[in-house]
Amino acid sequence: MSPRLLAMALAPLLGLFIIALGNGFMSSLTTLRLGAAGESATTIGVVSSTYFIGLTLGAIFNDRLILRIGHIRAYTSFASLIAATILLQGLFYDVTWWSVLRLINGWAAVGVFLVIESWLLLAGDAKIRGRLLALYMIAFYGAGVIAQAGLGEITQLGDTAPFMLAGVLAALSVLPIVILPRVSPLLDQVEPLKPRQLLGVAPSGLVGCFGSGVAIAGIYALLPLYLQRIGLAVGEVGNMMAWVILGAMLLQYPVGRWSDRKDRQDVLIALAALCVVLSLITVFLPSDSFLLPAMLFLLGGGVFTLYPVAVSHAADRAPSDALVPMIQGLLLINSLGSAMAPVAISPMMTEFGEAGLFWAFAVVNLAMVCFFMWRRGKRPAAEHPAPFTASTTFSPTGAELRVTEDLMHAAQEHPPLEPVENPAPAQRSESH
Repeated sequence: MSPRLLAMALAPLLGLFIIALGNGFMSSLTTLRLGAAGESATTIGVVSSTYFIGLTLGAIFNDRLILRIGHIRAYTSFASLIAATILLQGLFYDVTWWSVLRLINGWAAVGVFLVIESWLLLAGDAKIRGRLLALYMIAFYGAGVIAQAGLGEITQLGDTAPFMLAGVLAALSVLPIVILPRVSPLLDQVEPLKPRQLLGVAPSGLVGCFGSGVAIAGIYALLPLYLQRIGLAVGEVGNMMAWVILGAMLLQYPVGRWSDRKDRQDVLIALAALCVVLSLITVFLPSDSFLLPAMLFLLGGGVFTLYPVAVSHAADRAPSDALVPMIQGLLLINSLGSAMAPVAISPMMTEFGEAGLFWAFAVVNLAMVCFFMWRRGKRPAAEHPAPFTASTTFSPTGAELRVTEDLMHAAQEHPPLEPVENPAPAQRSESH
């Protein structure tokens, strides 16, 4: 990577690292504060869901706003909103208003991802997107690990200290962005594939993305509550969450290389089955067991790698002209699963206690295992598999970032996508 290219990519990656460092522990902190206040698991699930609803809405609408006002101004606006919502959370406690603030925070967070990913796309062509994507993941997951691991130390500074620090970091993340060149990257408006089309191309990819969204949101929103209820202090909760994110970060590439050598359908089955086993083991594991960090590390690796493997499985069958809309469609399916998860899982924690979280994980992953095994006999492995690309759940622009030169070359061998007829004229006006 040339010094010029590195310099161009460094500013948005630094901005991402700073804002992710502050925003990284907010889901855990929100859950822990609600739990300490005596709120039920269902209430905590509702508040947590609003963040993921904001993510989904932002993924659908934020690109239009960015095109209207420009990237740098858009980033400044989104980062300011993130800072304001975090500081307001620390200023007062109210479940209803916290729900509104988390909704706005999620909506603004996607806007930040959109801007940063757009700049990375501008920085280089398809030949070096894989390296840019790797740097993106290091910045995103690395910030998450550091933030979670430091949560205990930060909370010792005072009740409002974590909110103040996260708000300050969100404000500071603007500095690297405003020194970027004034040229504005292009944002292509691509219509994501509809669920019916995704089912036609890769039903296992669709189910895998939805299921991983459910599990990922459950981890971010409700795992801190589980850890709190089994008797862990705030610092210990942060350390355990750091193990989860570290597993997500370190295991993607080994799993990806494995999926390049095997039928990805088998890899999806193995990952979902592993998550079932880990969930059941964790249910019966004593809270003070030395195995708990290892279980959470492996669970993080299994849950978070399901998404990129499912996307790569879908890419194995998608034609080149459908890659970006397909990945965008799968992202929205993943976001939908994330938005539904806390509300769906939290009643199980209310009914069956804190272990209800891992019983829910086991059920979700077992359902995926059954579906993947059923689909395995329906369609053979792809003849021209696309190379695996490790990723986190990106904004829609991140779909284009994933389309590397190798992926395009593999997709040239796939048959064109069959068009899907619109069932009703009313639906044709949605892109208005």
